Amino acid sequence: MKNLLSLLFILCVSASAMAQKKVEVQFQTDGVCGMCEKRIETALLNLDGVWTADWNVETHETMVVYNPKKIEELELHQAIAAVGHDTPLVKAKDEDYAKVHGCCKYREEAVRKAH
Repeated sequence: MKNLLSLLFILCVSASAMAQKKVEVQFQTDGVCGMCEKRIETALLNLDGVWTADWNVETHETMVVYNPKKIEELELHQAIAAVGHDTPLVKAKDEDYAKVHGCCKYREEAVRKAH
């Protein structure tokens, strides 16, 4: 009986884990360097429901695996914008963009001032 209960418990836990839907999305995120990468990925990984997050410094592509029952895709974009980075769905507020380090400035007006 004890073995049967243990088996049922394991089956229920396994079924529950398999029932968690994972969605992978990819989108562009403006940024420049490794500090941007850390900021973007940390903002995403701090969200409940996000399993993995990766921003590629060369392609500017963000890849996120998340649980849509816990978080919506728009919230991913909002979290990135809140730390100063633009995405196709949400542009960072000027005051959030102003907080990023000087070498992380990617907007055209900031790039022109640097040259």
